Amino acid sequence: MIFSTTSGIEGREVDRYLGIVFGDAVLGVNVFKDFLGGLRDIVGGRSGTYERELATARDTAMAALTEQARAVGADAVIGIDIDYEVLGSNNGMLMVSASGTAVALKGAAPQAASGPWGAPRG
Repeated sequence: MIFSTTSGIEGREVDRYLGIVFGDAVLGVNVFKDFLGGLRDIVGGRSGTYERELATARDTAMAALTEQARAVGADAVIGIDIDYEVLGSNNGMLMVSASGTAVALKGAAPQAASGPWGAPRG
């Protein structure tokens, strides 16, 4: 599976557009994590706790998008957009939504990938 935020894949031609695919993740941020994040607000710097939660939500959303793309027979997802929102009372929930267009590409199948979301590791 190839992923791109652009409208195409360099060197590859789209054979068929298979539709829009989505992946969503909603994670709660608990009181303990809020406390640690609040301490970081006081002393400054990056909040590793929130960054890890954000990465988890993003990975979950992209995994769901990948599953949906594979289900429709896609070789790639183009035009990917990732959105972040906070939800719930006191903004206690983090939502990450990923969407893109699933496509079948002309030519040979792309190489298998083993990195996050199907990206080649290197």
